[in-house]
Amino acid sequence: MRIAILVLAIGILAFIAYGDVRSRRIPNALSLAIAILGIIRLILANDAIAAVHSVGAAVLIFVIAFVLFWRGAIGGGDAKLIAAMTLLICDRDLFSFLFLTSLCGGVLALAILARDRLRPKLLIWLARLSATEAPESPPMPRPSTVPYGVAIAVAGAITLILEAPFPR
Repeated sequence: MRIAILVLAIGILAFIAYGDVRSRRIPNALSLAIAILGIIRLILANDAIAAVHSVGAAVLIFVIAFVLFWRGAIGGGDAKLIAAMTLLICDRDLFSFLFLTSLCGGVLALAILARDRLRPKLLIWLARLSATEAPESPPMPRPSTVPYGVAIAVAGAITLILEAPFPR
């Protein structure tokens, strides 16, 4: 049953990451599905103390994430997803999950920053190739956002895979 939860969770996380890249939205139903898998996993573990710790950690993470959302640092879907992932990861692997999320988010942010820095230069170069005159100024780029759901999903999948009890 644990392997089924792992496979289902990774499938949902892949769908979340893809959707977040495409639309910068994380549907509530997918975050809820992750939370339900976490609750099922807690029930199957049959450890009341670990369940209380995990639920407490998820509530604390949600409060912190909600404050970050309120301040405009992250999206609402990201706040809900990271709290749901806390239920699925459980309290034992929470710090490694949060560290991996930060690491993945940083790499993703750097990649987006590099893309945004190179895009205007590329557009000018392409315009020079296709026309006799270069444009007067490059088009104004839209403000970039980081699809942090991708970082949460990748970190969650890695954490789940590394802790999964594989049959021997």
